[in-house]
Amino acid sequence: MTARRHSPAVERLATLCGAVGDSFQKGSELLKEAAGVRLSESTVRRTTQATGNRIATHVQKGRTFGGKVAWDWFGDACGRTVGYIQIDATGVRQQGPQGVRAEGRMAYVGLIANPLPDRERVFEGLPKSGASMKARYVSGLYPLAEMGPLLRRQGAQVGLDRAEVWVAITDGGGGLEDFVRANFPRVEAVILDFYHAATHLKEAADAVHGAETPHAKALFESWKTALKEDPQGAKKVIRAVRYRRDQAEGPARKTLTTVAKYLASMQSGMEYHAYKSMGLPIGSGVVEAACKTLVNERLKQSGMRWTIRGGQAILTLRSHMQSDRWENAWRLLARSYTTTIYPVRTSARCAA
Repeated sequence: MTARRHSPAVERLATLCGAVGDSFQKGSELLKEAAGVRLSESTVRRTTQATGNRIATHVQKGRTFGGKVAWDWFGDACGRTVGYIQIDATGVRQQGPQGVRAEGRMAYVGLIANPLPDRERVFEGLPKSGASMKARYVSGLYPLAEMGPLLRRQGAQVGLDRAEVWVAITDGGGGLEDFVRANFPRVEAVILDFYHAATHLKEAADAVHGAETPHAKALFESWKTALKEDPQGAKKVIRAVRYRRDQAEGPARKTLTTVAKYLASMQSGMEYHAYKSMGLPIGSGVVEAACKTLVNERLKQSGMRWTIRGGQAILTLRSHMQSDRWENAWRLLARSYTTTIYPVRTSARCAA
């Protein structure tokens, strides 16, 4: 092993491999396989996190990377163009000083999206064949309040103001609806993800008839269908759960009381028949998938614990890579690049 100057190209490759691989060890292996560059796991970690933290510093100062590129927003069944805001959270294990285990922290994932329209209900302004959804992601171990300006800047960069209607989708988590309405006051509807609403209905049906029994499954299916297909579905299902609560006792009554209160508190976001009629999605699959690909697949592998700074570096990198912002971010870093000496092994192929 000899000490060599660590070039910007190698730093970039090490950063990409360290952020994309499911561990820094895997990143080291990918770097060797892809470019013939041998860097230790610890070097890949330091390089990746240093780059991520440099980008995160620029983000905190308000930089969005690249110029404004206004999207052509797709329309709903009423002919109105629609911009979507989604936000979710997932827990990440933390590491305290001297490597001790610390209390976990929530990683938030927010996005501005322009999903493809529902072709069963939208017939005008359809995308060309082969078009795909566009999305800009923001992810981090920030407090929820700090996510607002970061997400709004991404909306401004892609021309969210040009969309005639704003729609948000959340899983009903604590504070998310208030966050959306405070930061995106033009939001016309904050839709509760249908899957989460259905999960609560299943809890109620199991409380009535016993978990996973045929009667519980039948009751759940009837409630779920009514909630999605009936114009008065939310009101009817809430009324039905309250009726079952009044007939129940003990733990079943407690469960049904909790479910009834939850559904009543989220009723304004459960007008699924109306949303579907307008060609709006009723699921948070986009942000759920983002939580998986941005956070879970990298920060929640077996045995992993993260410092706030280290975890934030990775989330910043991965959100930029999935938002077509990586090239612009790296271009900025490369202009102010200062070489660092790292121990590097190069294969014959690389040296040549």
